[in-house]
Amino acid sequence: MARIKGVSSGGSLLARIAFLMTRRKGGRVVMPVRIHALHTRILYGYGQMEMAQEKARRVPAAAKALAQVRIAMRIGCPF
Repeated sequence: MARIKGVSSGGSLLARIAFLMTRRKGGRVVMPVRIHALHTRILYGYGQMEMAQEKARRVPAAAKALAQVRIAMRIGCPF
């Protein structure tokens, strides 16, 4: 569980767009997006990083997914 309560609804225009996109892609708004939505510039940077990772084509998608799961396990990420 996160120590910070994120934005549940509303927020800036960028936060509402991010919520819409994550709901469309994943079915729900995950806690990291809610927490990043507390500060618009951080949310913007987080979105840029995620889009750049999706566009990367040098590594196969299956290898990227496996690496994400492995790193999350190593650091103890609950997401």
